[in-house]
Amino acid sequence: QVQLVESGGGLVQAGGSLRLSCAASGRSLSTLIVGWFRQDPGKEREYIGGIDRSGGFPYYTDSMKGRFSITRDNVAATAALQMSNLESEDTAVYYCAASRAALVPTTEAPYGYWGQGTQVIVSS
Repeated sequence: QVQLVESGGGLVQAGGSLRLSCAASGRSLSTLIVGWFRQDPGKEREYIGGIDRSGGFPYYTDSMKGRFSITRDNVAATAALQMSNLESEDTAVYYCAASRAALVPTTEAPYGYWGQGTQVIVSS
């Protein structure tokens, strides 16, 4: 089992940046793929991207490329989502998740471990 805890959410002005962190405990994070999702109330959870076990190959869904960056530190057992040039449409609860899949999944189902989420509000 692995427990994930996100932090770093908050209120930010449009055009600003925010860095979310995901801290893992329990099972070694280095054995798992990490993904980031977000969900706005009333909408389906949206995939942002993920990163492989080594941290050398991040993947982003097309709409997230350029403004979002995913990294990980296996020694510290953390992952991060760096967001820049934020827009009001980025307002959502952001979740990190971990998967035992071989390759970076782009859907929710393969992610068996989830954090509780952290709220990001972008004011325009």
